[in-house]
Amino acid sequence: SQYKQGGASRGWLGESLACLNDALGQKLRIARGDAYRVLRTLTQAMDVKGVYWNRCYEPWRVKRDIAIKESLRREGIDVRSFNASLLLEPHENVKEDGTPYKVFTPFYRNAYMSFMDETEGMGVPEAVASPKALDLYAHTDLPSCIGLGVQNLDLLPSFPWHAEMKTLWQPGEQGAKRGLDVFLARSIKCYKTQRDFPAKKNSSALSAHLHFGEVSPYQILHALKTHILALDHQVDSEAFLRQLVWREFCYALLYHNRELPTQNLQSKFDGFAWRDDAENLRKWQKGQTGYPIIDAGMRELWRTGFMHNRVRMLVGSFLVKNLMIDWRHGARWFWECLLDADLANNSAGWQWIAGCGADAAPYFRVFNPVLQGQKFDKEGEYVRTYVPELASLSDKYIHCPWESPARELHLAGIEWGRTYPHRIVDLAVSRKRALDTFKTHCA
Repeated sequence: SQYKQGGASRGWLGESLACLNDALGQKLRIARGDAYRVLRTLTQAMDVKGVYWNRCYEPWRVKRDIAIKESLRREGIDVRSFNASLLLEPHENVKEDGTPYKVFTPFYRNAYMSFMDETEGMGVPEAVASPKALDLYAHTDLPSCIGLGVQNLDLLPSFPWHAEMKTLWQPGEQGAKRGLDVFLARSIKCYKTQRDFPAKKNSSALSAHLHFGEVSPYQILHALKTHILALDHQVDSEAFLRQLVWREFCYALLYHNRELPTQNLQSKFDGFAWRDDAENLRKWQKGQTGYPIIDAGMRELWRTGFMHNRVRMLVGSFLVKNLMIDWRHGARWFWECLLDADLANNSAGWQWIAGCGADAAPYFRVFNPVLQGQKFDKEGEYVRTYVPELASLSDKYIHCPWESPARELHLAGIEWGRTYPHRIVDLAVSRKRALDTFKTHCA
């Protein structure tokens, strides 16, 4: 499948399954093959009376699950599916006429604001206690399609690309719990005002845990509300809730628009003249654009499997507007490199950046990476972390090293084209080129 998990997220999945297997006393059963055929084999071999699962929302998985549900029910098996990954499912938050929302703010206001209000009836469900004991099926005479070990799934990359990532993250349910506890203890305070600064530790870093089901949004929301009652961080908690709901908005967009990963939501962009520029695409991927905060973001992605949200917008804008490279190339690279690679969020996010999606940033909004760096990384801490060859530059020039006096460049050990690349594009010229192309093809 073209949406086979990327290398980074496969590595996370392998670690997460190993943690789950440990928690189950090494009794995790893994099957490989066509989902219906595997389930049918199991129901026949084990005289199964019921099959239950948590729902997914990718179009092909929805189609597959409907077919499985219908087939098993025809055979007299009780089949049920449940929501485990969203606060509200896509069909639950729609307009009065039943059509889906295309703009985020009314989507948010329609159903989610009341989650943070104690007086509203919707509220937050209480968490269900973990079972004290699990009576796991221990029969050894299972069909041959069952019984693979995690190590047999070939999830880890063949080269040690992910080695540093393993030192930075703790996949699994315990890692998710620890991450949530740390976020609420250290980072939720000032979240609203500090979350845009990549060097600060105010992002939750829970996205991969959410994607892999190691923590549910209801668990997070319940912890948020408990935290508010204790410490009164209402404004910051509501700002974080908006980020959770943006994730839900992306799922709704994918659910109601099956071609979201490949087709522009705004058809006027179908004729946009993207540039075929493999060389600059590679330089962008490797963090060799000559613009420090762009390079820092792309190197953070490669090294850690993560990128700060503000920086995701900057590197995305640079690719689709300054380089005029199709947003789908960016989405594919993120899909390969992100630990939290999520089809709904990745696709909707890139369409938002490109200006062709729902509730998108207008195409003429082109982020200036120099000004953005000076605003959100004023002292250059983020750039110095991921672009160490610039670390000795003063704060004044860390985001525009080409303006630095020759003496400072010499003392910093910077030699253009050798220790740090020349800028691959002029910001003003490329911005004008992009806007002119938009007027010609899309306006």
